Amino acid sequence: MTTRVTANGIDIAYESFGAPGGRPLLLIMGLGAQLIHWDEGLCELLAEQGHHVVRFDNRDAGLSTHFDEAGVSGPGAAPPYLLDDMADDTAGLMDALGWPQAHIVGASMGGMIAQTLAIRHPERVLTLTSIMSTPGPEVAPPTAEASAILMARPPADRDGVLEQAVRTWSVIGSPGYELDHERVTTLAGLAYDRCFDPAGTGRQLAAIMASGSRVEALGRLEVPTLVVHGEADQLVPLAGGQATAAAIPGARLVTYPGMGHDLPRALWPDLVAEITKLTTA
Repeated sequence: MTTRVTANGIDIAYESFGAPGGRPLLLIMGLGAQLIHWDEGLCELLAEQGHHVVRFDNRDAGLSTHFDEAGVSGPGAAPPYLLDDMADDTAGLMDALGWPQAHIVGASMGGMIAQTLAIRHPERVLTLTSIMSTPGPEVAPPTAEASAILMARPPADRDGVLEQAVRTWSVIGSPGYELDHERVTTLAGLAYDRCFDPAGTGRQLAAIMASGSRVEALGRLEVPTLVVHGEADQLVPLAGGQATAAAIPGARLVTYPGMGHDLPRALWPDLVAEITKLTTA
């Protein structure tokens, strides 16, 4: 069941898995993605390991507040918000959940938000897991092919969105694992029906680009950290994960051959084991 709460001055939609008394684990999604992009099966596996799992929609995504009045963020224009604000949204959600602290897991832009949360609110972060992310927009830029698919014009209708989703994941997905076309199109359809807002994704991208490097600030963290990255990632190449791990004292880097910019189902058991090892240490 989706619940909405007011946090940091906006509405945030979230869903939870597992017993409320479990270890609090907050999942932060990436650019233009919604809470449903954290697969229910993965959330349930994490819950089975004793976590109380919460997945949520970032601002400008899904059923959380959209900054429509800000319009489209163009080149050179000041973005309406930064990753700092998205990190503060996350802290506000934790307040609404009654969580003084939590284990934080972020994927892609969600990893950037998780890093920023640890920098701005270190006392709130029990552990940090940064997946297929980077410590700054200048580190590990996308390949030309991935950049082209990222910047492609949004389709005009639902069928076009589903077709574009297959094209996108054929480029940035995991070449070492077979692409599940049915799952990709089903999820794209669910996301479209739930909320379709290309302008919101553009504002999130502007926030990423305007937020600068976190390398120096990450060097001051004292939080147990796991960094996960695919060795075949075209959107955020492996150097992004390597730079993240190098920046955070004591961080552990785990990489997977054949993994691109997604989380193949075959890797879920190992990923859950790695996260659980961190949260139970």
